[in-house]
Amino acid sequence: MARRLSLAFGLLIAVLLVVGAGALAMSRVADDMHTRSYRLQPVLRENVRVRDQVTRMNRAVRTYLLTGDAAARSSYRQMRDEPFATLAHARRVAPAWALPDLAAQERRLRVYVRLADQQANSSPGSADARRLTAEAGPRLADFDSANQRLEARLTRDMQRLEDGADRFLDGSTVAIGILLAAGGVLALFTAVHTTRALTGPLQSTAATLGRLASGEHSARAREAGPSEIRAVARAVNALADESGRLRAVEQERRRLSQAARETGIRIRDRLDVDYVLDTACTGIGEVLAADYVFILLAEDDGSAFPVVRVWSAERGLLPEDEGRSTPTLPADVVRDHYRRGTVWLITDMPRYVSDATPMPGAPGSFGRDGMPVENRTAAAAMRLDSVVITPIGVGEEPIGAVAVARTSADRPWRQVDIEIAESMASGLGRALHTALLYEQESTLVEKLRALDKAKSDFLSTVSHELRTPLTSIVGYIELLKDEETGPLTPPQLRMLDVVDRNANRLRALIEDLLTLSRIESGAFGSRKEPVDLCRLVASATDAIRPAADAACVGVETHCPRRPLVLEADSDQLDRVLMNLLSNAVKFTPRGGKVTVRAEARDGQAVLSVSDTGIGIPAAEQEKLFQRFFRASNATESAIPGTGLGLTIVRTIVENHGGEMTVDSREGNGTTFTARLPISPPGGAAVPP
Repeated sequence: MARRLSLAFGLLIAVLLVVGAGALAMSRVADDMHTRSYRLQPVLRENVRVRDQVTRMNRAVRTYLLTGDAAARSSYRQMRDEPFATLAHARRVAPAWALPDLAAQERRLRVYVRLADQQANSSPGSADARRLTAEAGPRLADFDSANQRLEARLTRDMQRLEDGADRFLDGSTVAIGILLAAGGVLALFTAVHTTRALTGPLQSTAATLGRLASGEHSARAREAGPSEIRAVARAVNALADESGRLRAVEQERRRLSQAARETGIRIRDRLDVDYVLDTACTGIGEVLAADYVFILLAEDDGSAFPVVRVWSAERGLLPEDEGRSTPTLPADVVRDHYRRGTVWLITDMPRYVSDATPMPGAPGSFGRDGMPVENRTAAAAMRLDSVVITPIGVGEEPIGAVAVARTSADRPWRQVDIEIAESMASGLGRALHTALLYEQESTLVEKLRALDKAKSDFLSTVSHELRTPLTSIVGYIELLKDEETGPLTPPQLRMLDVVDRNANRLRALIEDLLTLSRIESGAFGSRKEPVDLCRLVASATDAIRPAADAACVGVETHCPRRPLVLEADSDQLDRVLMNLLSNAVKFTPRGGKVTVRAEARDGQAVLSVSDTGIGIPAAEQEKLFQRFFRASNATESAIPGTGLGLTIVRTIVENHGGEMTVDSREGNGTTFTARLPISPPGGAAVPP
């Protein structure tokens, strides 16, 4: 079949080559004829141009001789050299045979121009002018005759070339048509003959392909017909066999993937490291039909990777002490493959167990020195034949490795087994990393809770212990001021005032610490009753006014005339007002002003305390209500404070179902606003 096709197609190709070569030659010849014709056109164009120029020269001279117009004579003199330039250009582009004709034209033209020059220099109407005109006429006619002869010859040559090209094209077209017809007949004969030889076997093979495509995987092609068709049938059958093998592999892959997913789901059920290790070790061994599974975890310093879990197909999970006696993998072996992101497959283990034979392509020390003695001893005791080792981890450093081993050379590791092993090890790495982080976080949270409780207990204990001696100090100061022990000098009284003032500051600090301790322990509550907010504002401003007067700070209040009744703890709201007012006075320079407003708005009581003080930097306002936080400008100005007042204020406001906001610009003052729910109508206000 190949010979018949080669012969037929060889003849067909030969015909096509001949046709192609003939068409190319025809095109080249016709193109050459047209090119020769086109080359004559510039000569013809220049020849006509010369005649036109000479005609205009003659017209200018005759006009001068008839009318005596000097402009006509000037025009002639300007044009007299143009024909010679045109003839020179024509000689450059003309073929050799036209050069004598062009030279003859130039000679006749020069004769005429000499006479024309004499005409231009003679007087119009003179006898000399009439004589020159009579002589110039024949000379012009001679030039015109030579010019027209050349034009006629050029025209004939151009027409002859065009006609020859047309005849050649016609003849070539007929010849090419005959060759194409012969080629078509040959192609038809070859097609019919080849079709009869190929149709039957190919139809049979196509039918087999259709059955395979429709899902009939047992269909096979009949090997009949020419050797080439039989080869196609064999290829189809081989493809069907390979497809069946791949389907079996894919089914096995899906089965293993499903089992691996189920194991992964079980691994993620609990964030417990031991549970994750036990479930993963058992699941990997069962899914991959392994004889042994080893899970190794890095020690704290990462110098070694001891075995933490061992699973055996015969015994299941081995006891922890027995598993930990299994030799570790050197750290460089695990790190090398982890950083390369590769799985390490070791086959023919007995070859490397007998002695310390370096393992070709192995990472770290295994590739340089072979397996350590303890590893070889353990592998020999377990009769390991092949092992797949997959490092696990998250980030740049590995946290361990999973080794899956088989003991029989009859069950080698397939590519699908290695891929599933890598996938399950990767899932174990993520789950183990999460479980380890959760374990560390839980330990840290417990430590933090214990530390926070110890801190709260310490604050509560210290505050209570400080309150008793401080109360005694304040009491004795009052006794001394009453002069029951004798009169005091003015300097002594001033010193007692300083002690009393600082003792009161210390007592306020202790009260803040005790309140903060109750807030953190959850024991902080409110004893709510109907309270008139306007009365609380008046009472608080009266209490703060002496301190404001001493600091030369004005205090203004704006409250409605009608009571503004809240369901609140009056002592706690008073503390809110005193903290906000004392801060406003403390952070307002001399000559400044503090404004307190209370009003009802949108069903809420809105209490605001504004000052014209130093303000708060915008970047620090989010931290303002945190414990012990103080603005940087307050610290730089050495203004005393503990950073607890605003924390307590916000806690009290939120405990009353309200919210606290701040609006401040550094250098332009601060406004603290508390929004509290108003009591329903009918509540009676209790005087604070």
